[in-house]
Amino acid sequence: MTDTNAFDPVPILAEELRLPARGVAAVAGLLDENATVPFIARYRKEATGGLDEVQIRKIQERTLYLKDLEQRRKAVLDAIEKQGKLTDELRNRILAMKTKSGLEDLYLPYRPKRRTRATLARERGLEPLALMILSQSDTGDPTRSAEAFVDAEKGIESVEAALQGARDIVAETMAENADVRALVRNTFAREGVLHSEAVPAKTEGPTKFEQYYDFHEAVARIPSHRYLAIRRGEREGVLRVRVAVEEEPILRRIEHRMGVKAGSPFRSQLTLSIEDGFRRLVAPGVETDVRGDLKVQSDESAVEVFAENLENLLLAAPLGGKGVLGIDPGIRTGCKCAAVNATGKFLENITIFPARNSEAAGRDLLALVRKHEPSAVAVGNGTGGRETEAFVRRTFSEAGLEDVFVVMVSEAGASVYSASDLAREEFPDLDLTVRGAVSIARRLQDPLAELVKIDPKAIGVGQYQHDVHQPLLRRKLNEVVESCVNRVGVEVNTASAPLLSRVAGIGPSLARNIVKHREGQGAFLDRKQLRKVSGLGPRAFEQAAGFLRIHAGGNPLDASAVHPERYDLVATIARDLDLDLHRLVGNPTAADHIPIARYVGGDVGEPTLRDIVAELKKPGRDPRDAFAPPRFREDVTDMEDLEPDMVLEGVVTNVTRFGAFVDVGVHQDGLVHISQLADRYVKDPGDVVKVGDKITVRVLEVDVPRKRISLTAKKGGSRPERPD
Repeated sequence: MTDTNAFDPVPILAEELRLPARGVAAVAGLLDENATVPFIARYRKEATGGLDEVQIRKIQERTLYLKDLEQRRKAVLDAIEKQGKLTDELRNRILAMKTKSGLEDLYLPYRPKRRTRATLARERGLEPLALMILSQSDTGDPTRSAEAFVDAEKGIESVEAALQGARDIVAETMAENADVRALVRNTFAREGVLHSEAVPAKTEGPTKFEQYYDFHEAVARIPSHRYLAIRRGEREGVLRVRVAVEEEPILRRIEHRMGVKAGSPFRSQLTLSIEDGFRRLVAPGVETDVRGDLKVQSDESAVEVFAENLENLLLAAPLGGKGVLGIDPGIRTGCKCAAVNATGKFLENITIFPARNSEAAGRDLLALVRKHEPSAVAVGNGTGGRETEAFVRRTFSEAGLEDVFVVMVSEAGASVYSASDLAREEFPDLDLTVRGAVSIARRLQDPLAELVKIDPKAIGVGQYQHDVHQPLLRRKLNEVVESCVNRVGVEVNTASAPLLSRVAGIGPSLARNIVKHREGQGAFLDRKQLRKVSGLGPRAFEQAAGFLRIHAGGNPLDASAVHPERYDLVATIARDLDLDLHRLVGNPTAADHIPIARYVGGDVGEPTLRDIVAELKKPGRDPRDAFAPPRFREDVTDMEDLEPDMVLEGVVTNVTRFGAFVDVGVHQDGLVHISQLADRYVKDPGDVVKVGDKITVRVLEVDVPRKRISLTAKKGGSRPERPD
């Protein structure tokens, strides 16, 4: 019997993940103490041996799996023991099993089950005949042996009925054999072929699944995006899908495993049982399992793509603390214009109608710009976006406004935010579209701070995000948002509650308390004042303080990523250098002269000291790139303007396993297929481009009716530009 309370996953994790056991144990201990992943990765490097967030999250994920497995193992052992069937050999096999599917295979013969053909045969007394078939005796005769079991009262009318019942028992016995199921499952996974075909009644007209009407591909090689597309076609009733293997080879392997003897008179009965058991009992279930495993793998792959895209989008270069005018384009209902100040505070809004009266619209726009003096105008890239952008540029050019630049901003998810409870709470008196214009303006100022208010699935950088396992997607995307927010850091005196809620150790309730305290008591002057916030106890302060920034406060370290627990250490370093703290923080020359080895001791090692020195050189440095607006061609505003071989600059909006989507300023993103991303072989599009990259592309084909644009980055297309 196992004891889950005594279960220690550390040795298994260390071996499985190829990580030092000491570091794994430290992470496991810190997680048990409710420490957050960003805090562990940043501020407990000595304990973990410098494990990064990815490794720590893997430990967290696998620990949960192993604990679930151990709980299930205990339940299985208890259930079999209560039946009086737990042998030492079976116990050892169960204790050695490392996967949930393998554990369930071992438990299958002992699992309570509904009445089956084999159950009925056993009730009729045919088990002895089944044992004769299984034993593969060298003597005897199946027909004569079966005659003894013919009994009309029991419903066994003939020798063939007796043999059929015995074969049903043998088939079920074979189907419940863990080794046989493992053999079949591995064969389906390694050698299985996924087939899809059209459902005639559903494919009379064109569909987006035409390439899968007569399709097959090895299970072991099919890419995640292709399987998810096929699965969607199946769910919509357009496709029929199955996984097939060659039967003869696998049946011969099962026969060998089941001990079929060439010279046994019972051989044919056993082979018939195996064929029946394979087709009726094993293959359908294993096919379901394999397709389930394929779905899990595809989900994980798709979620990884989504997570990487989201990370790049959230860490896109911010314009920073400058006033911005946001415009939500609209042809019929007008363009909603909203001015925000350098901190994102809403100032004023108007609606202009360039398509109806461009002269009046230009006048009103210039009046608003001259009143609030924004540094930039952010135009949403939805319907009418390019026309609105061109109108604004033309208006500014005619008025001699050279200092205000105009940039297109993705408005994906802006409507979701506009209709949210958060937006209604923030702007109860503003129309939905005006809220959208505010969001567009703020996205330019700080993409991270604004996008955290929106469900990541609505941002539009995923791949089959509605088809994947939603809890997995939600968990992974939340991890990405948490990681990005804590990597950048948050200014506690200006951050919104949604942004603060993503800081390690805080959460929604405490974030609201911070904002409420800030509004009632005024700005925080130092990190110590955070302790006065209702509900923010020692543990929350420990986890969050290093990620919260307070600029222009009394202590310059409050604007850095140096944790308050190391303030005394930094003060000692400053005294040893004969410098005031204010003269040390932000002084690269002085920081370079810190003798790190002198301060190593206790729980402070070189990793922490190197982090401190880096912060002293550039306190609170934003890891994001400097902002540089994309440059779209002014003569290309719609798909109809595109022509083959036209060279354009665009912005990568989404990266998938099969290529990258690029916004070239025509309302419809074009696809650069993976084969067109570079003049060399590309295994993973993410190795070549990232969301937000500016890239030069050439038009290959334009399909206006289907709204498809094919692009290439080969020959005349440049590699992605990234600021140093």
